[in-house]
Amino acid sequence: MSTRIDQRIVKYRVLKPEENAPAGVAPAAGHPGAASAAAAAPTGTGASIAATAPATSAGTTGSAGPGAGAAGSAAAGELHTVGRDGRTAKIIRMHEEIQRPEVLVGSTYKIKTPVSDHAMYVTINDIVLNEGTEYEQRRPFEVFINSKNLDHFQWIVALTRIISAVFRKGGDVTFLVDELKAVFDPRGGYWQPGGKFMPSIIAELGYVIEKHLQTIGLLRKPELDIHQKKMVEEKRAEFEARARQKDAFATSHFPDGAQLCAKCSTAAVVMMDGCMTCLNCGDSKCG
Repeated sequence: MSTRIDQRIVKYRVLKPEENAPAGVAPAAGHPGAASAAAAAPTGTGASIAATAPATSAGTTGSAGPGAGAAGSAAAGELHTVGRDGRTAKIIRMHEEIQRPEVLVGSTYKIKTPVSDHAMYVTINDIVLNEGTEYEQRRPFEVFINSKNLDHFQWIVALTRIISAVFRKGGDVTFLVDELKAVFDPRGGYWQPGGKFMPSIIAELGYVIEKHLQTIGLLRKPELDIHQKKMVEEKRAEFEARARQKDAFATSHFPDGAQLCAKCSTAAVVMMDGCMTCLNCGDSKCG
């Protein structure tokens, strides 16, 4: 005996066991979906398949149920949670369907390298999700690089578009830091003021993004453990103790750079009137 299904199945959704209806509750015999549910329900499995069907008549309304709505919201990057006051809050996650607001907050970083006459200005704009709630989060949304140097214009435009697309995609974007910092210039890198070596301009851009992600809380700043801190304090104390040791020339009252006098063995020989003269004993090569 065949059973005719009046409703067209447009979407399947897998229900977890805890989402199934309680035992003993079944659709009414006269309900249009009773026969289709009985025909579609598998035997011996812990999950059931629910079919979403459109309305076939004015008196019958197709509904996906609350579970399908939650699945649709999760697919769009939105989760629901119930607070202590009983209100339902919507948690928005970063995904590519989020539209850009009219105003974004951001920061601009200056990159000045010795390999270029002009500086680069890197602007990273952030979007604030769930603003005003306990789930408020600041995520990078787009990046712009501006410079008077047009030698690298093509790769700058391409790089900013790719990085911005990765930011808007959502998920874990911290992998960009390691990827950019691993780029080396075959012509050699350069030294930053302060003694830090940069293997390339792209690597310095990676350090800028890392600094920004640490500022907004997506990356944790590296910290020394207890043993490393103890070793650093010991080395610092040792260096300061060495610096406090004074030699024979440390308390000299003569000008800095004075040479040692061969007659009185005092570092007091300076150039005076075109002649090397000792300020301590008065010995002079000019007589």
